[in-house]
Amino acid sequence: MKYVNRAMEDTFLELNRQFPAILLTGPRQVGKTTMLKKLMDEENIGRAYVTLDDLTERKMAKEDPAMFFQIHRPPLFIDEVQYAPELFLYIKIWVDKNHRAGDFWLTGSQVFKLMEGVQESLAGRVALLQMLPLSQQEILGTKTMPFEVNLDMLLEREKTTSKAGTPEIYERIFNGGMPALISGKYTNRSIFYSSYVSTYIDRDVKGLSGAIDSLKFMNFMTAAAALSGQMVNYRTIAEHSDIDQTTAKSWLRILETLGIIFYLHPYSNNVLKRTVKAPKLYFYDTGLVSYLTKWSDPATLMSGAMNGAVLENYVVSEIVKSHYNSGRELFLYYYRDKDSKEIDIIIEMDGYLYPIEVKKTATPDARLIRVFGVLERSPLQRGTGAVLCTADTLSAFNKDNLIIPISLI
Repeated sequence: MKYVNRAMEDTFLELNRQFPAILLTGPRQVGKTTMLKKLMDEENIGRAYVTLDDLTERKMAKEDPAMFFQIHRPPLFIDEVQYAPELFLYIKIWVDKNHRAGDFWLTGSQVFKLMEGVQESLAGRVALLQMLPLSQQEILGTKTMPFEVNLDMLLEREKTTSKAGTPEIYERIFNGGMPALISGKYTNRSIFYSSYVSTYIDRDVKGLSGAIDSLKFMNFMTAAAALSGQMVNYRTIAEHSDIDQTTAKSWLRILETLGIIFYLHPYSNNVLKRTVKAPKLYFYDTGLVSYLTKWSDPATLMSGAMNGAVLENYVVSEIVKSHYNSGRELFLYYYRDKDSKEIDIIIEMDGYLYPIEVKKTATPDARLIRVFGVLERSPLQRGTGAVLCTADTLSAFNKDNLIIPISLI
């Protein structure tokens, strides 16, 4: 099994030289522990490691945090710290007393914004990073940069990135980005994802929600995956899962907390008053989407009913990964108004709005960019627009609108 180098390594090490604590969150099996153990070996300072998956360690951390830190002294790597939020206050006390960079490496299988106790106890003392499944650039071993609609950056990127047509892109979508599959540790994709989902239901989901019907939750995940890349429809998800809409909302919240799904919210302002309110739903791993929605191979997925939605899910998740891997915050939206005018993605950056359409075509039509005109009414300036598609090479409709191969994200 080969180790896949993570784009986040340099960002993590840079923050380690500045902050006394770093919290790395993200879903299970994306490689948080593997990356940190590799960095720990290279660090060679005798950092201790403890995981709160160990029930004995977890019990001590929750019931006697002071004793826990008498036994486990910094510099320390605490894995799955979400199981004992009682530790955060003691970490705060240690940090305030010692002011030493790199004392605490923490991981958690919940999104940090939703983790109990972190914001209150460690505000200003902890660097927060989120690790996601492998990006296409990590898998290919090319340099990761935050994606921007910037012609000079894209021209530079094109020099080091191999071309990928429609079949190759759908193969990437189908395979997903779970390190255990990409590295060759597991070769049976269906058994891996089946076990992955079962582990989530039995451990993490039930831990957050108490007793649930496992079969109904599996049906719920399948219904959610079938709506990836689309506006959230609680009623549809509930009907397909034999649950009520309140439960559907609650269970989506659990998937968000565990880093399985995320949302794009609609862009609006005081001028654009006729926009819709519902967010769009995305999965971080399109391999999981393909498994849940029962596509048997990349070719079937490419020609199937979900081909457009899953391509959009892939593009949005790759853009998000490219920014998270660089430790950068990203402001990403979509646009849809009550006249059914829609823009798939809007990146807000430095006072500009960059509109993007996603299309499964190698020769996009210029009519796709007409809708970008709705942003002229926004108080922010409209930046360069783009169609992200399966073209071979970077090109343009005109000086304000690019045609960008998806392989350049």
